[in-house]
Amino acid sequence: MIRYIKGIFHPALDGTVIVENASGVGFEINIPAGSRLYKMPEGSEVKVFTSMQVREDDISLYGFAEREELELFELLLKVSGIGAKGAMSIMSAFSVEELKFAIASGDTKTISRANGIGKKTAERLVLELKDKVTAVDIATGEILTFDEEPAGDDRAEAVSALMALGYNRNEATAAVARVKGEGFTVEDYIKQALKRL
Repeated sequence: MIRYIKGIFHPALDGTVIVENASGVGFEINIPAGSRLYKMPEGSEVKVFTSMQVREDDISLYGFAEREELELFELLLKVSGIGAKGAMSIMSAFSVEELKFAIASGDTKTISRANGIGKKTAERLVLELKDKVTAVDIATGEILTFDEEPAGDDRAEAVSALMALGYNRNEATAAVARVKGEGFTVEDYIKQALKRL
């Protein structure tokens, strides 16, 4: 199992990079859209954390700039019905913090926005991983907790509304997560979240 590759960075085709190790071997690595690896200048030295996926007709490397991203990717692979391409699609759609927040809060609507991930797959993902991830408020470092039956769709709509007001996704999701209590409408979430921003 190849757990990381350290070497010289070369951009490749969409969705991949090449890392040339000290012996001159260039490894093609699939990386998620939006990865900070895309911003690396060609010829710079990088360390890419990798997951090697072996199928009957293919051996592929999936790589990430941070170990936490790799761990979350491999956690997604444990969900029945999600393969490497589906997991990479999810990792491309969200930051680690956003995805953990969506899973922990039961926000299947947000998760299903990832390319190729339907509502049933999102529900299965939340069901299987909810107890295995911890959402953290980026601003305070506080661990966020949620009601047993969170109003995932209402929370998601409130986050979208706050983003429309100019807040970034991380600020909006953290503010909505801090709203405790039951029976809130979307408007209630927005009002309460604004007090926390």
